[in-house]
Amino acid sequence: MSTTPAQAPVAAVIVLAAGGGTRMKSKSSKLLHPVAGRAMLSYSLDAAQTLNPDKLVVVVGHMREQVEALLEESYPQATIVEQPVRNGTGGAVACGMQALGDINREVVVTYGDVPMLSGETLAQLVATHREGGNACTVLTAVVPDPTGYGRIVREGGQVARIVEHRDATEAERQIREINSGIYVFDSAVLRDGLANLEPDNDQGELYLTDVLGYARLHERNVGAYMTDDIWQTEGVNDRVQLARMNAEVNRRILEHWMLEGVTIVDPHTTWIEADADLEPDVTILPNTQLLGATSVATGAVIGPDTTLRDVEVGENAHVIRTHGELSVINADAEVGPFARLRPGTVLGAHGKIGTFVETKNAQIGDGSKVPHLTYCGDAFIGEGVNVGAGTIFANYDGSHKTPTHLGDCVFIGSNSVLVAPVDIGDGAFVAAGSAIVEDVPAGALAIARGREHLSSDWVLRKRAGSAAADAASDSAGEIHSAVAEARAALREENQEDDQ
Repeated sequence: MSTTPAQAPVAAVIVLAAGGGTRMKSKSSKLLHPVAGRAMLSYSLDAAQTLNPDKLVVVVGHMREQVEALLEESYPQATIVEQPVRNGTGGAVACGMQALGDINREVVVTYGDVPMLSGETLAQLVATHREGGNACTVLTAVVPDPTGYGRIVREGGQVARIVEHRDATEAERQIREINSGIYVFDSAVLRDGLANLEPDNDQGELYLTDVLGYARLHERNVGAYMTDDIWQTEGVNDRVQLARMNAEVNRRILEHWMLEGVTIVDPHTTWIEADADLEPDVTILPNTQLLGATSVATGAVIGPDTTLRDVEVGENAHVIRTHGELSVINADAEVGPFARLRPGTVLGAHGKIGTFVETKNAQIGDGSKVPHLTYCGDAFIGEGVNVGAGTIFANYDGSHKTPTHLGDCVFIGSNSVLVAPVDIGDGAFVAAGSAIVEDVPAGALAIARGREHLSSDWVLRKRAGSAAADAASDSAGEIHSAVAEARAALREENQEDDQ
């Protein structure tokens, strides 16, 4: 299939990611702060890549090592360029252009801190640019409060210039159409315009917006594409804006899943990150977070008060008041309340991990149950197993962790300790209160506890005068009286028989 001019790739996208982000007051780069679970910069890069650019250039500066680490791991195709002197957006784009060499066609300029900018909007911006035969096209929006933004000044409906807020007149500050800072340029106009920039403004910086004035001076068209979704032009400069951005992205994610057939009982207390995946007829109860690459199959009920990160939940499973990560919960299983699933947990179909149970690297077979008050670490449990309350899988000896293996249909009595490494064969029973240190053969009963020893009248002898001693004494007196009465009755019966 041939590519139409509107669909043809652009020559390059330059993503500006060199800003200091000082208002974030963070030891981490502003661009790495997460929005819906993903680094803010990743959204801008993903949007840029939808244009299929010949080259993707990222201009870095402040905390460049952190930004470069993300790029090298997730976007190795990107060309990284440093802006050594922070001399404004014009200087940053000039650095990016130096890495591109002799190119033609369009260059798109965008920012690393506009996470809601979509690839579709960028594509429409490029299409508008081409349809108008423009030298430059800017993405704009009309906002209720334009304070701090550059204003779009039009003459005869055309973009005449962009004036920064600090440099604007009082009349220009009344304009509500704002500059997003996102552009498409003819590469030749951009190159020549950058070469003619002068820092004649209050900040002493090179403004990229002045390239539009250069184009107009040379009687080239300057156009605009206005988006009606003002969030796509919204940048993030501090944690207040970051929170607002996260809330809006989350609202849209929830709305998407509800329209896809997911029931979300309380959207105000539910957070679902961008990489989570849900099927129709899932129910999400209040105070639930689905983070990372969590997936939930149809019919499952999650929550309330549940946080899952990178957890796979099968059909019709129920997960209640649980914290889980890097785990698998298979179909029709039950988890919680008050359970913790640590990485490596796999719960089989129709299985159960119950109240106050912690699991780690535990594979629990179909239909097996670990119902309550148990630590289950480094365990391999067969099918149809019941683990009694208070059981401890003692997997750590102070130096090494070793596994415990339970066969099918094993029964572990309450308050037992399984000291790894130990194997318990199919169908074996472990008596309550046992400390198992040796393998148990299939079908055997293991009892590993001391015999009960009674020291009669110990309380009366050792705790004389205590409440316990008084109670024991009263009880002993009652027993003595009852025994005496029984003996007297027996003597009377014997005497009657003799007669």
